[in-house]
Amino acid sequence: MGRVWVDLTNSAHVVVLRPLVELLETGGHQVTLTARPLSHTTDLLDDWGHPYTAIGQHGGASRLGKALAATSRVAQAFAFARGKHFDYGLAHGSTDLPPVGRVLGIPNTTMFDYEWARLQHELNCRLATRVLVPDTIPAERLAPYARPPKLVRYPGLKEEYYLSDFEPDESVLHELGVERERLVAVVRTAPSYALYLGGSENELLPRVLRRLLDEGAQTVVLARTDEQRRALRELDPGLVVPERAVDGRSLAALADLVVSAGGTMIREAAVLGTPVWSIFEGRLGAVDEHLEREGRIRFLRDPADLVVARAPERKPRMRRDPADLLRLAVPFFSAGRRP
Repeated sequence: MGRVWVDLTNSAHVVVLRPLVELLETGGHQVTLTARPLSHTTDLLDDWGHPYTAIGQHGGASRLGKALAATSRVAQAFAFARGKHFDYGLAHGSTDLPPVGRVLGIPNTTMFDYEWARLQHELNCRLATRVLVPDTIPAERLAPYARPPKLVRYPGLKEEYYLSDFEPDESVLHELGVERERLVAVVRTAPSYALYLGGSENELLPRVLRRLLDEGAQTVVLARTDEQRRALRELDPGLVVPERAVDGRSLAALADLVVSAGGTMIREAAVLGTPVWSIFEGRLGAVDEHLEREGRIRFLRDPADLVVARAPERKPRMRRDPADLLRLAVPFFSAGRRP
C-alpha cells in the first residue's frame, strides 16, 4: 500500500480533501495529515477525529510576516517529512508541500480553483509534479503557471465532488439558537489575512449586517479570527457569532440567503441552491464568472439590492463522484494497489 502525505493549510481544505483521504484509506493506503493552525483548520480536524500533526503558525497579512512564517513552516514540514518515505503528496494551495516534495523526491499534486493568487501559484506549480484545476478556468490564464501534461483539468466545481453525498444537518441551527421557522441569513467575513487582498477588511460588510438586522433576519456571522468576532459583537449583540468552527455547509444549505466575502462559501451555497451574494473584493476568478453567468451568484455593491426573503424551493443539484477527482489528483494509486 502507498503512503500519502496530505497538507491542509486552510479550513476549507479540510472539507475539500476529506472525501479523497477517506477513499485512499478505504483503498488500503496510509494517509498522514499535517495542518497549519489557521482559522478553523484544526477545529474541523478535531471534529472529524482524524489524527494530524499541527505545523507552523499564521504570519499575518503582510508580505514580510507571510514570508517569515512560510520559511519557518517549510523547514518544519521538511523535518516532519524527512525519513517517512512518502510515496505521494496532495494539497490544495499549500506552499509548503511542493518545495519539500521537490527536495525529498516526493511526487505531489497541487490543486487550486482561483487563478489570480500569482505568488502562490508561481511557486507551487513550478515545484509540484501535477497541477489540478477546474476546467472552467481558461487555459490562457493557466499558461503562466503550468501547461499539459503537468496541468490537468477536472470537469465541474470541486464543491460538486465533496458535497456529492452531503445532506444538511438541522441540529446546527438548534446549537446556535436559530429558529428554522424564521428567516435565516448566513454571512462569511473576508479573509483579512489573505495576501491577495492586501489584508484589507470589507467596508460593505457592516452595512450588509445592518440591513439584515433591520429586516428582522436571524443573522449568523462566520468570522475567521478572534479580532473579527470581537468587532462583530461590538457592532450588534443581535448577531449570532459562533466561537468555533460550525457546520458551515449545513448552514449554507438551510439558510434563506448567504452573503460571503470569501470564495468557498459562495460556491458551496451556489451548488446547494441557496441564493447567494458575493462581496468579495479581489479580482474575479473564472469559477465565479461562470457561476454569475449561470445566475447562481450575484455580486453586491449596495445593501439595498439585497433580497431579504425566504429561499425558493431548491432544484436538484449536480453531484459528482469524488473517486473521479481522486484518480486525477493521485494518479499513481488505484483502489487497493500501489503500482
